[in-house]
Amino acid sequence: MPITLENIGIAVRDLEEAIAFFTDLGMVVLGRDTVRGEWTETAVGLDGNHATIAMLQTPDGNGRLELLEYIHPEAIETNPTLPHEIGMHRVAFSVDDIDEALKIAATHGCHPLRGVATYQDVYKLTYVRGPSGIIVMFAEDLTKS
Repeated sequence: MPITLENIGIAVRDLEEAIAFFTDLGMVVLGRDTVRGEWTETAVGLDGNHATIAMLQTPDGNGRLELLEYIHPEAIETNPTLPHEIGMHRVAFSVDDIDEALKIAATHGCHPLRGVATYQDVYKLTYVRGPSGIIVMFAEDLTKS
């Protein structure tokens, strides 16, 4: 059976804040909507499901994020995910210039968890804590220079 990745869905505290972060990094908003009703309750498995959503895409068209801000039921705050926890780990992006990506992230108050590392002279990598506590990885391919 052929399978392709459609998108990654992330519930966020503030949809506008999350959209601003990801679009400043270069993603494009494909569409926005408010979803509710029986079809979404059935698909998601959550009674009374009502959310505003935005679908974003990477400029190359290969990656999509669906950001969701729940209206009902009320969103549940959780502790920020740690890199070694079981479950959703992080969203990773290839970037041409990791320093530029970090400058953009900093304008949103998002900074590396520790710093920038180099992996075998192949990648410069870092994790930042993005909006709503999302861990976002930036990777710059050093072999493309």
